[in-house]
Amino acid sequence: MPMRILLALSLVATAAAPMARDTVPVATPAGPPLACIPLAQIRETRVRDDRTIDFVANRARIYRNTLPAACPGLGFERRFAYATSLSQLCAADLITVLQSPDVMPGARCGLGPFQPVTLVDPRR
Repeated sequence: MPMRILLALSLVATAAAPMARDTVPVATPAGPPLACIPLAQIRETRVRDDRTIDFVANRARIYRNTLPAACPGLGFERRFAYATSLSQLCAADLITVLQSPDVMPGARCGLGPFQPVTLVDPRR
């Protein structure tokens, strides 16, 4: 199977109320953590800080991924890339921080499990 290289630029949606740069919205678990999520369901990613990424899926379902360790530059750049040969993104996969100004590759970091969550303030 040929390797599919997928680039996910994390776009932070502008909320009605401005959010501090490293503020992670409060979330409550909405089911058991998943090892993988289908790529076709990912609609948006929201980098919250150096360890937290919210993956917004179909029907506004949110999967919070808390990385096992801080990923240098992720919270500042708020964008990353990943490569996979599967049709899903898994906890064993690596992401690469994309650094400005020329979108140069930065730190590579492992993902954690995908925890379905409900945000306490859904506008974030």
